[in-house]
Amino acid sequence: MNKPTKLDAAKADLPNHKLYGSDIIAEALREQDFPFICLNPGASYRGLHDSLVNHLGNKTPEIITCMHEEHAVGIAQGYAKVTDKALAVAVHSNVGLMHASMGIFNAWCDRTPMLIIGATGPIDAAKRRPWIEWIHTTVDQGGMVRGYTKWDDQPGSAIAAVESIRRGVTLANTRPSGPVYVNLDVSIQEAEIATRPDTGNPAHFQAPEDAEPPKAALEQAVEILANAKRPFIFCGRATRSEDGWNDRIRLAEALGARTTTHMKLPAGFPTTHPAFIGETGWRLKGPVLDAIHNADAILMLDWLDAGNTIDLAFPPGAVRPPIINVSNDFHIHRGWNMDYGGLPAVDVTIPTVTETAVSALLERLGTGVPSAALKSWDVAAPSGSGPIGLMDLARAFHAASADREICITGRPLGWPQTANEITHPLGFLGHTGGGGLGAGTAIAVGVALGLRERGLSRRAVAILGDGDYTMGLTGIWNAATQDLPVLFLIANNHSYYNDEDHQIKVARRRGRPEENAPIGQRMQGPEPDLAGLARSLGLEAPDPVTDLANLPSALSTALDRVEQGAAYVLDVRVTAEYIGEAMVDLS
Repeated sequence: MNKPTKLDAAKADLPNHKLYGSDIIAEALREQDFPFICLNPGASYRGLHDSLVNHLGNKTPEIITCMHEEHAVGIAQGYAKVTDKALAVAVHSNVGLMHASMGIFNAWCDRTPMLIIGATGPIDAAKRRPWIEWIHTTVDQGGMVRGYTKWDDQPGSAIAAVESIRRGVTLANTRPSGPVYVNLDVSIQEAEIATRPDTGNPAHFQAPEDAEPPKAALEQAVEILANAKRPFIFCGRATRSEDGWNDRIRLAEALGARTTTHMKLPAGFPTTHPAFIGETGWRLKGPVLDAIHNADAILMLDWLDAGNTIDLAFPPGAVRPPIINVSNDFHIHRGWNMDYGGLPAVDVTIPTVTETAVSALLERLGTGVPSAALKSWDVAAPSGSGPIGLMDLARAFHAASADREICITGRPLGWPQTANEITHPLGFLGHTGGGGLGAGTAIAVGVALGLRERGLSRRAVAILGDGDYTMGLTGIWNAATQDLPVLFLIANNHSYYNDEDHQIKVARRRGRPEENAPIGQRMQGPEPDLAGLARSLGLEAPDPVTDLANLPSALSTALDRVEQGAAYVLDVRVTAEYIGEAMVDLS
């Protein structure tokens, strides 16, 4: 006799009332064990909303009400960055989907899973209410996001919607992960169900295991690496698994390899390990480039834009070592956007995910002798008084966060490379994915939510530019509504400085006045009261920090309050600049 499951208990708690299509769909969401569904309310899914509240009792999933659809998607993205699992989102009709589209693009480029439930007015025109349901009805609504979702569907019945949700969650969670979109006709949601349908056993619909490396490719890779004296590893995309993290360390130690990580990707290797020589982005330079050129074998572990990285390191005609590329990202390369980067010219391709390939390599190569233990950096904290530079903020943050368990959810443009000690896979969670301003706040909320759901005491810290913060401002409200400990640390230069920097370079090339670069770029006249805005949304926020002398104590207080459970905003006024060098030289 089978033991009762959590799902059986959930079904037993359902009320005995007349059923509607949206009730069956809501049960399909509960079947996936979603703890939450993030949404901005909308009439197109009023049936489903009612079912979530009055049929499921607003639990599994519980509604998180958001002030904008983009925030709902951002929270799901942040949650997936921590848990490696899809969360549910609901967006209202075509207008809600258009609001959400930037967030969906971020999640797509970030390879994070989520299930997005959409809705449309009745496809049957005879059933539409005048005007409003006509403008909220779109033929092929999924087409608006098809270029940056893994899959979309518009099921024709409630029971078909159950299959769509099962298929969608399976596809979203199967790596390479990504968002999926399921669109529900209002008529399907609101149709009465005479007899409860038999939808089968949910256990029969699970995401497949990651593929094992092909035998021939694996043996080629083993031979190259076993004979290498100076191998180099690009530690790219990976899950937040501690086992996978430890395996990458063991492989680097077994090979005597040097390693790098990508500043746009979540943590791939401890920055305090002797094998690590620094973060990089698309610009290869300094010790990282020297180590690449000195390597006699290269292993790329699902590296972001591997093709262009290879071309930059080894221009046409240059002598290069054998290159092994581990990635199955090609499975979702499309023609709408070029987020996949250049086509990698490699010697061996292993078409699977990082963890599976590294585990297989370790089985054949052995673990070797562990290197020296991780070592904390010796970074001088800034001193004195006066204006605060971006490097000052980075150094002060390093000192204030030492020996604290934090999860950096993002860092602003211009942040120094190799500026954070990262010793855990949750130490740093990378970039927004698609580069869209306004995502950093909601992603941080989702990260804090994911940390809490995993029962972790590690605290979320979002280091944001003022542009990202102000554009996504109301996303921080959910840190208050969900009582989440999170720090929003704002590097505030009152400018959309990325574009200001571009204007300086254009003016310089054209021989025009560089001092005009700030025109049309600054948030001044008046300057927004970022702390006041945070307080109005229910968060703690002291007055801005404007003097370097006050920065260390302000950071310590902020981190203390977050450890005590507060949602906190700290506005630090910094000079308008980018830092073009590493904070710590590890060469």
